[in-house]
Amino acid sequence: MAKTLYICYFGLREPLVQTQVLPYLRELMLRRDEQEDDNHEITRTDTKHGIKEKNLQVEVSLLTFEPDLKNKWTPRQIAEQKAELAMEGIDWHCLAYHKRPSVPATLYDIFRGTLFVRRFINEQKPDILHGRVHLPTLMGALARKLARHKPKLLFDIRGFFPEEYTDAGIWPKGGWLYRGAKRVERRLMKEADGYVVLTEKAREILFSGSKETGFAKNGKPVEVIPCCVDMERFKSANNGARAEIRKKLGIDDRFVAVYIGAFGGWYLTNETADFFGEVKRYKKDAFALVLTQSKPELIEPLLRERGYSDRDYIVTKVKPEEIPEYLSGADIAVSFIKSCYSKQASSPTKNAEYLACGLPIIANSGVGDVDELISTHKVGALIRGFESEDYKSALNEIGQLNDVADRCRLAAAEEFDLSLAGRRYRRLYSRLLAN
Repeated sequence: MAKTLYICYFGLREPLVQTQVLPYLRELMLRRDEQEDDNHEITRTDTKHGIKEKNLQVEVSLLTFEPDLKNKWTPRQIAEQKAELAMEGIDWHCLAYHKRPSVPATLYDIFRGTLFVRRFINEQKPDILHGRVHLPTLMGALARKLARHKPKLLFDIRGFFPEEYTDAGIWPKGGWLYRGAKRVERRLMKEADGYVVLTEKAREILFSGSKETGFAKNGKPVEVIPCCVDMERFKSANNGARAEIRKKLGIDDRFVAVYIGAFGGWYLTNETADFFGEVKRYKKDAFALVLTQSKPELIEPLLRERGYSDRDYIVTKVKPEEIPEYLSGADIAVSFIKSCYSKQASSPTKNAEYLACGLPIIANSGVGDVDELISTHKVGALIRGFESEDYKSALNEIGQLNDVADRCRLAAAEEFDLSLAGRRYRRLYSRLLAN
């Protein structure tokens, strides 16, 4: 039995934890007498590295940081949630998340988290500390130094966190926060015993040559695990939900373009609105469906400027479990993200969700592995610029694709099925323990 502590600097109720963290942990805990590799073939032993994966079992503990813990969680709710997760095999712990003032609050959370992890190590003797991105991994690294027991440290890097903050305009380029984060990152790269990245591009940048071997040049294991989705959640989108949601929204037989996600930062608001404007010219009955946690006033005036009346669009926020239902009513999907250095490491969850619902994607090039995804599977169109002709050409290209919905679902199953994340995490855990 391998015991792991998964450290996450988000709250349990946040959508990212509900749709990414918890599904991954559930998949990680699955006991498989025989495990599939990435080509859906059965492997019992990794003979090259002397690793026996056949009976790997993982006991999971989870630490989250809850915003406004005292007001949003009662002691009874915490106890009930702990009991509910315990029924699934997840041992949940929580600490309060502090937001302001930003830097002192974060430092305080790191201090509290480090103390908790150190105590957990000494009492529970975990085999692996699994840090989701930089701050949780830092807590694990500091706690391990202070503890008698020395578990393996897994740096689940996800994206290029310091560069994401500068590319989004949150931190000034070359500022002290960025430089400090990069120093911490370099230290964590040395301290960690294994790594996870979201894209093949990120693996090539950070661990050149590891695609062939599965190991970085320092001998530590590396896995690419994109943002996956539970395909079971999206079966409803493929089984009659389309007519129901269209009737509910009053869309009838109109041509529906959909966008999921936030606006601002590296999410291209004006360009997305321009695309919707071109869709309106392409199809006079076009309808814009925008599912966003951002304020509606960020996009609604832009849609009206581009010819959309109040009857031509809906901008709303929906629960994660409602996303498949809403997506099932659309015809095409858009995903425009700022093409910059940090986004080479990005795996947009929205793209996996679009494909799982059979929706072809119009996306801009230069974001993670999206170029290869669309060109290899022929599940959409790539644009190189943000002009009217680029949008028009992409819409025409999608209009000429045959059986695209089936190819989209197949691509989602091959590239983003949750079982893929489980297989790769278990393989990585096995290699960590073998070392």
